[in-house]
Amino acid sequence: MNDLAAVQAAAPPRDTAARSQAPRHSLRTGVLACAGVFAAIAVLSVASFHWGTLLLLGSFGSTAVMVFTFPELHFSQPRSVVGGHVICTAVGLGALALFGATWWSLAAAAAACVALMMCTRTLHPPAGSNPLIVFLSAPKWSFLLLPTLLGAVTLVIVALAYHRATRRPYPAYWW
Repeated sequence: MNDLAAVQAAAPPRDTAARSQAPRHSLRTGVLACAGVFAAIAVLSVASFHWGTLLLLGSFGSTAVMVFTFPELHFSQPRSVVGGHVICTAVGLGALALFGATWWSLAAAAAACVALMMCTRTLHPPAGSNPLIVFLSAPKWSFLLLPTLLGAVTLVIVALAYHRATRRPYPAYWW
């Protein structure tokens, strides 16, 4: 038996009932998710204005969507949220410092981020955009702490408080 035949024989049947579908959300869960996203971004925004320092990244918007709509997913766990953002920002900063702003160094940084997140079990898709953010803004290394680390930790803390208040389990695991 060739490889293709073996794969086809092991594949599940193509029954339409067995296919997965996009999840359906009730109005209640939609409103709750929107409230969570609002709370998280509001906390980061208010803190940014109050302290006069940026605590927001564009990728945090996507993170908030994931954490408040699918808190059970691996991508939404604190380990992935914080680890993914820190790893990807650090890789972006390192690539920019070592190789400069070239097309290939940005592409290499993005690819390295995926590999490192996979190896460290911190895969968080929104964090994959952090090297792009770094290359576009060319920040200093302090960007790793503010807004990246503090912002990601704040998102997790807001998610913890929010999910406890709404009685939805979060996190599924820490480490």
